[in-house]
Amino acid sequence: MTQKEDRKMVAALLREREGYVRRGEKDRVRQVDEQLDHYGYEPEQADETGPAGRATAPKETTGDSAAEERRGRGRPRKPRDAEGNIVRE
Repeated sequence: MTQKEDRKMVAALLREREGYVRRGEKDRVRQVDEQLDHYGYEPEQADETGPAGRATAPKETTGDSAAEERRGRGRPRKPRDAEGNIVRE
């Protein structure tokens, strides 16, 4: 592979790794890290102060009402029983 192809592969692996980190898939993050090491990627030293410009932690939402607000437009949810199965009328 050329250096340009290596840079593209590293960029793709970093995007893939970010998704796994967000979902908490530690084993997949480790596998991607191994591939990044194979391509010679060296992570930058993390700054101990945290992200620039962020004064407070992100607001966490809980409960189904927050999920319903995020859904916005689209099909309405189908009625479900206590076990989560769709109830047919």
